Amino acid sequence: MSEWKARRFWKAASVRPADKGFGIALDDRPLRTPGKLPLLLPTAALAAAVAAEWDAQADVIDPNTMPLTRAANSAIEKVTPQFADVAGMLADYSGTDLLSYRADQPAELARRQAEGWDPLVDWAATDLRAPLRITHGVIPIAQDPEALTRLHGHVAVLDAFGLTALHDLVTLPGSLVLGLAVIRGRIDADTAFRLSRIDEDFQAEQWGQDDEARLAAESRRAAMLDAERLWRLSRTG
Repeated sequence: MSEWKARRFWKAASVRPADKGFGIALDDRPLRTPGKLPLLLPTAALAAAVAAEWDAQADVIDPNTMPLTRAANSAIEKVTPQFADVAGMLADYSGTDLLSYRADQPAELARRQAEGWDPLVDWAATDLRAPLRITHGVIPIAQDPEALTRLHGHVAVLDAFGLTALHDLVTLPGSLVLGLAVIRGRIDADTAFRLSRIDEDFQAEQWGQDDEARLAAESRRAAMLDAERLWRLSRTG
């Protein structure tokens, strides 16, 4: 028995201004989330990009080719009703931020981490007023409570779409500082991905990388690039 798949039933997707944002119509049928909530986007630019994802579908709908639509559904159905919990979960990454935990050996790996991560730790201390403590090895280090409070504040002021974008930019690299650096324009998502993989790339140079690890890394990179695009489109237009 073949698996049932949703098929295209519309001729064109279009953007429709609404009271609290911008909706999408498939022909004359308003698009809703899987939970039947109105799919309302905060900007015309994001709505146009979501509509383009629907217009790009062939006979069979492939959700894997619709990252912005999936993110919008998550923002509306998952993040909005539990905003404080999601914000708190992301802010908690600051307590064990990747950039705080350094290798002491080998020296070349330690050098690469310092070269890549120190500028962002300095940026967090000055621009975000949240200096992070650095340790070497895996022994947990307690961060300054005031710094953690400030970082939490930088997360809590976002809206649901901003928080949705920040989610993958934080959880995939394991660093709140990297995620905040992307949404504040300090670095781009590709750079954040590269910086998060300093240890993995160093180990791959020494021992090689298998295909499964390479594909997993490519998937994480693509998700971070999609998250950056969601952030940009949800801010402009």
